[in-house]
Amino acid sequence: MRYESVVEQRIREAQEQGAFDDLPGAGRPLRGLHGPQDENWWVRSYLEREGLPADVLLPTPLRLRREIDRLPETVRDMETEREVRDTVASLAARVAQWLRFPDGPQVAVRMPRADEVVAEWRADRAARTASPVPSAETAPPDPAPRRRRWGRLRRFLRRD
Repeated sequence: MRYESVVEQRIREAQEQGAFDDLPGAGRPLRGLHGPQDENWWVRSYLEREGLPADVLLPTPLRLRREIDRLPETVRDMETEREVRDTVASLAARVAQWLRFPDGPQVAVRMPRADEVVAEWRADRAARTASPVPSAETAPPDPAPRRRRWGRLRRFLRRD
């Protein structure tokens, strides 16, 4: 006679009563079962399920460096210089906070400079306004369609 724990006994009884029938996903394969063995599969699935970027797992200095590198894209669509300067000031305050009380790996993090970011923002903004996208009215007409070369050969071959 085989020993059956209380948990196994309750599971067996529930199966016999049909408590596990008609569960959502019954009969479908488990996701990621045959994928590569990844020790952090649960972290990846959590991030995917919650819709979080993988950046939240980075240590503070690496996250700050990534934000500094992405600063031109972050401020590109801002309307005023004040918004750009406020965004840079907010990031600079977080960098200063980290420099005062560093945690994580000791990685060099440069302080973002508002004047450089604003100058780049102005140049990008001027370039976008100087070259407007052509509208349908000002666009040049489409070139005449090209003749197909094989049409002549097909007509020639059909004659025979």
